[in-house]
Amino acid sequence: MENLQTRDKKVIWHPYTQMKNALPHLPIVKGEGVYLFDEEGNKYIDAVSSWWVSIHGHANAHIAQKVSEQLYTLEQVIFAGFTHEPAVLLAERLLPLLPAQQDKVFYTDNGSTAVEVALKMALQFFSNRDENTKRKKVLAFKNAYHGDTFGAMSVSGRSIFTDAFESLLFEVVFVDLPTAENIESLKTEIESVASELACFIFEPLVQGAAGMLMYEAKYLDELIATCKKHEIICIADEVMTGFGRLGTYFACEQLTQSPDVFCLSKGLTGGTMPLGVTTCNAKIFDAFLSDDKLKTLYHGHSFTANPLACTAALASLDILLDEKTKQNLKRIEAQHQEFLLEIEAHPKVKSVRLKGTILAIEWQTNENTSYLSSLRDKLYLFFLSKGIVLRPLGNIIYILPPYVISNEDLSYIYQSIKQALNEI
Repeated sequence: MENLQTRDKKVIWHPYTQMKNALPHLPIVKGEGVYLFDEEGNKYIDAVSSWWVSIHGHANAHIAQKVSEQLYTLEQVIFAGFTHEPAVLLAERLLPLLPAQQDKVFYTDNGSTAVEVALKMALQFFSNRDENTKRKKVLAFKNAYHGDTFGAMSVSGRSIFTDAFESLLFEVVFVDLPTAENIESLKTEIESVASELACFIFEPLVQGAAGMLMYEAKYLDELIATCKKHEIICIADEVMTGFGRLGTYFACEQLTQSPDVFCLSKGLTGGTMPLGVTTCNAKIFDAFLSDDKLKTLYHGHSFTANPLACTAALASLDILLDEKTKQNLKRIEAQHQEFLLEIEAHPKVKSVRLKGTILAIEWQTNENTSYLSSLRDKLYLFFLSKGIVLRPLGNIIYILPPYVISNEDLSYIYQSIKQALNEI
């Protein structure tokens, strides 16, 4: 009987992977809390929450129980012309939690599709009001990552992820992340093209795939205020930053300005199954209300508002809002802060960044660093040998753990990072 790794190699094409020379894919057979177990019984700390989704750890009993109960009641129903309790209840519970007046929920399948819907909402908002509108451009940050579907790629920074499709992507106005030094020039740049801009999409406070690049809320506030002055729709892509990642339930809680649209996914279901959400305020929704059916938002998915996924999200919210989770968020950030102070002066640390439960360490290296840095595989394999799943972004490693991680496991990860700094 061939093992899982051998069988996988014969039939599977993995994401973000050059299959010709790919490292062997680790066969995981079980998850429990912060741990993953392979088919030989080896245990690994999932220090990246399995691509940032498993915020409450693996095989959470509360979520599993709720999904199991729903599975015997209603597993799927078409969401055009029909509705169901889990979808309505999730919207009722989610909207009041968002740090801006949000009135409607549109369900999709994942983060990329949540972004696609947000872009469609914004662009069609203006065309619904005026079919001759000039507002057809999008404002976004350089180095952004919003997903891998075509609209999401278009508003993402140009990189190895988008190179093959460069000529097919629509026009976007890209600007630098805001700082004290450039904020005034950025506002001037926005003013100069405001009449052509439909929306401004941003990852609030942290650009994840770009290497956990972090920036200050007060400067994002200034850009949002400038956009709002010109009725440019502001879209917060909180796919990664939502549901506690930055210490608050949503990153935009740390702003004074309010986005018009939110994109949510990843931690939404606690990593149990795919689900995406795009929310909007009444102003946007009302622009689609018409006797003219051409002003309909023509977007949908077979599994829109899947009852099982909505149930998982409701159960995940139960845990997120529990006082113990709030304390865990504070505890993890405090532990990260202590470790940051320990290593920030290390000669191999180019920089170290912290927001909420995310700690990112940029390795000093002589090569031109990028996602394809040769250091990446060395670091990845080193930590796997220590029983830790860390997935470096080139020369940048980051800890983005499930909220149930213990202080002991965090300490072990920190000690392993110090060892790597001294040996690699």
